[in-house]
Amino acid sequence: MRYLATAVFTGVLTLVPVAAQGPGQPDWARIEEETTRHFQALLRFDTSDPPGNEKPAADYLQQVLQQAGIPVETFVLEPNRVNVVARLKGTGSRRPILIMGHTDVVNVDASKWTHPPFSATRDGGYVYGRGTVDDKDNVAAGLMVMLLLKRLNVPLDRDVIFLAEAGEEGTTRVGIQFMVNRHFASIDAEYCLAEGGGVTRRGGRVEYASVQTIEKIPRTLELTARGISGHGSVPLQTNPVVHLAAALTRIADWQPPITLNETTRAYFQRLASISSGDEAARYRDVLDPQKAPAVERYFRANDPAKAAVLHPTLSPTIIDSGYRINVIPSEATATIDLRTMPDDDPAVVLEMIRAVVNDPTVTVSYAARDVRPAGTSTLGTDAFKAIEAAVTKHYGTTTLPVMSTGATDMAYLRARGVQCYGIGPATDMEDGPKGFGAHSDQERILESELHRFVRFKWDIVNELARVR
Repeated sequence: MRYLATAVFTGVLTLVPVAAQGPGQPDWARIEEETTRHFQALLRFDTSDPPGNEKPAADYLQQVLQQAGIPVETFVLEPNRVNVVARLKGTGSRRPILIMGHTDVVNVDASKWTHPPFSATRDGGYVYGRGTVDDKDNVAAGLMVMLLLKRLNVPLDRDVIFLAEAGEEGTTRVGIQFMVNRHFASIDAEYCLAEGGGVTRRGGRVEYASVQTIEKIPRTLELTARGISGHGSVPLQTNPVVHLAAALTRIADWQPPITLNETTRAYFQRLASISSGDEAARYRDVLDPQKAPAVERYFRANDPAKAAVLHPTLSPTIIDSGYRINVIPSEATATIDLRTMPDDDPAVVLEMIRAVVNDPTVTVSYAARDVRPAGTSTLGTDAFKAIEAAVTKHYGTTTLPVMSTGATDMAYLRARGVQCYGIGPATDMEDGPKGFGAHSDQERILESELHRFVRFKWDIVNELARVR
């Protein structure tokens, strides 16, 4: 493959001495109008991935940043797959902070949308469109933070870097992998803020804020059962379909060893502190090695998302066997979505699963997958403290550090030593089941929560980057 990399530098940043002109405060009423304008503009670009065409959104961001006098670089591995990097220089006394968001979005079936998916329709206090909560909300908020820092001449101890990346929704080789592997110096930072967390509301009231500090590792597992082919009218005990089904049942019934890390332990401790009754007791009991297995079984039946953060998980997703009704096949295969814990040794996990299957006619092996690297962000950093303080100020609630069962691009940065934290705006718990969540057919965000998120992110970056 022929690699193309381009870099365009424009604009000059001049730091204004503090004594001559100190930092002002944003006029939030005017900022909200500007935020909405940029947000709608970004949403109206069809940046669906696949096929992947982030260039229109990247061009827009580059133009806005350059007009504000902020230096911009673009990095391109493939045509139209553009990564935008802007940087505001600080004194260098502290290492940079990176603000990251991705401009690509998942595909849409436009026939299922009430409002056209790339119309950015405003209706009833909401903005509707693909990317409203994944992830053009983070892109727009990051853009506004950069514009305000520049406009208000905020004196900085750290460089503040803004990355609008391509390819997060399935083609990371043109986005974060390209940037980390070939242009890491342009985004190297002590801290990173990106997607992966958020504030949860129920019935319009804030319940808690989640900050993603770690994530599980996706792997693909294949089970292949082999036996003797024969006529379907004569059942055979060697039937691979039967052996495969039995193996999958044993996997489904298996309770892997429970392990807690700094994030999951704090998660359940804090949940217990804001819960009551049996719910609080379960959160405390899961921290007790003797009581945890019973709690895991309860979670598995009633709250599977919480069970999934306690150990590796295995979800059979594809089964392939046979070609006609009256022929017993000689082979049957199942593909399993395996998510290991960040500290798991994949070879050890594989041997545990083979022992659970315990069938010589069934082979268990890893298959090819884009396996993201492991890495952890700790809870004792200045960044996490700044996030907690901003959560208290803007949302008046408890901060829960979370381990994501899914994957984010922060994994590639954590593997290079960057302490990354996933944040996001407030969304309603009811929106997902109603079909208004990320990747849904009616993706939407409350305008008021987008604006609160901008103020929230502004305070975090100011606390971490401005001259002390």
